[in-house]
Amino acid sequence: MKEKKRLAAGGPSKVIPIQLDATFFFERAVRSLDRFHYDKALKYFRRAVEYEPDNPVNHCNMAGILSEMGQYEESNQILTHILTELEPSMTECHFYMANNYANMEQYESAEDALVKYLEEDEEGQFLDESEEMMELLLYELERPPRQAVIKSRESLQEHDEARKLLEEGKFVEAVRMLEKMVKKRPDFLAARNNLALAYYYMGMFDKGMAATHDVLQIEPGNLHALCNLAIFHQHAEQQEELAPLVEQLRKTFPFHQEHVFKLATTMGILGEHEAAFRHFQRLLKDIQLQQDPCLYHYGAVAAVNLKRYDEAERLWRQAAKLDPESRIPRYYLDQLPSIRRGEEPSPSSYHYHLPFEEQFRLWEKSTAGNLPDHLKRDPLVRSSFFWALRHGDRHTKLQVIQALGMIADNEVKDALREFLMEPDEEDYLKRIAIFVLRTIGVHEALDAILEGESTTVDANRMPSRLPVWMPKWQEVLETALTRMNKQYDMIQQHDLLTLWVEFLSRLYPEVPKINRVEPWAAALEYLTAKMHRRTISYHEVSERYGTSISTVSKYARWIDETCEIKKKMQSIFPAFDELKGK
Repeated sequence: MKEKKRLAAGGPSKVIPIQLDATFFFERAVRSLDRFHYDKALKYFRRAVEYEPDNPVNHCNMAGILSEMGQYEESNQILTHILTELEPSMTECHFYMANNYANMEQYESAEDALVKYLEEDEEGQFLDESEEMMELLLYELERPPRQAVIKSRESLQEHDEARKLLEEGKFVEAVRMLEKMVKKRPDFLAARNNLALAYYYMGMFDKGMAATHDVLQIEPGNLHALCNLAIFHQHAEQQEELAPLVEQLRKTFPFHQEHVFKLATTMGILGEHEAAFRHFQRLLKDIQLQQDPCLYHYGAVAAVNLKRYDEAERLWRQAAKLDPESRIPRYYLDQLPSIRRGEEPSPSSYHYHLPFEEQFRLWEKSTAGNLPDHLKRDPLVRSSFFWALRHGDRHTKLQVIQALGMIADNEVKDALREFLMEPDEEDYLKRIAIFVLRTIGVHEALDAILEGESTTVDANRMPSRLPVWMPKWQEVLETALTRMNKQYDMIQQHDLLTLWVEFLSRLYPEVPKINRVEPWAAALEYLTAKMHRRTISYHEVSERYGTSISTVSKYARWIDETCEIKKKMQSIFPAFDELKGK
């Protein structure tokens, strides 16, 4: 027996060292809070403060748990210490102090703290709660409370409108409004953060990064900005800058729901699924949040990336139960068996949204290729379109330009106008964009960079080198486009226009005299259909246009021979083979 003990003592140690730091104790405090063990939570919060005495968040958390335990006076002492010694910009501490004073029935002091909060706070996070407290003070003081100049309300209404534009996917309008707000109030950090996001959604990463750095220069610990910065670094593949930021976020455990949610989704996007899952679990323990199907979806995405498939299935089933009309939970439940078998990858997006490819698949299957109304309004779909317009491959950009033509609002028109001025974009894509703009009602002159030079496409004109554009030529075009509108997509319609311009340009000034527009329009449709491998006959097209087969075939051969379609199709229609998957 002694020999065995000696051997055991001399063997390798299996003790795993525990790293004691503020994060370690904070995690234990949160677990204790979830179990309503307030004494233990307070003990762990105190230890977190000992390890990071200069971190105001640790102190604020300790003040919060003291308030929950009814130790209001000690809580206020800590909150005062934060405001005077650690972080005067944490104006929410004044609101917490007002709550504590009200609970101690010190209503005059509560009024002072509440007024100070309203006059100093820029974000308006507790504005609704402040109004409720004012009603309480009115009753208890038996007089109207002191009037406060509510700082956050000065720009709150405008900021809410900008946030609504963001939520609706109207990013260009949101950027204009937020840029004005930031210029007017440089210290309005919420507006700056939303401006950074708007830039990001539009694919303007450099501007998004700069706006985020501006926030952190004013307030280095701003959680929303830190989360945004991490996502920007990841997108730019700046691993050296990203690594310490991720480590910092891993050690961050916010107290308030809004911050927990922001951090959870950010960690998920960064691929830190364990941290994301832990934060989503915290949120799902809140009774008020247990009716939100989105939150169950986020938790399921984190779980499936951790290969906790049973948990993911449970969460998606709960999301489907709460949101029975949505395709989203059912789509992922259908995908789950393939993911389990390793045949499909786990979803990478934490958005409550079908994957971009699935959205396109559904769109292409829909009647006549029309974009469904709910997709036109969906901000994430719109964001994906704007993103792909800047950063997608050629085929994706063609799809997106066509899809944007179906949305056809002012936001789309602005985005396509900007696209025309991008020096590195292909001329063919820009000509498609011009065609789409004309189709959706933009008839004024358009600035564009074509063939490497700045130019202006005259009002009501398509880009061509023809010195004139005769009304009869336009009539042929409009006749063809009107007849083929429902059967042909915008790219095919554009290719018909290109063919017509090419034919006229090669013959100019010896262009044919046009008496009747219908046979010319029919010939153009016939050739366009053939180039895109659509089934069509001279008989069919001549009947629809009310002309003779012989005339249509004659004009089609003339256009074919003049433009050398069979020999030079790729040079005239550079997207043809790619669109057909050759």
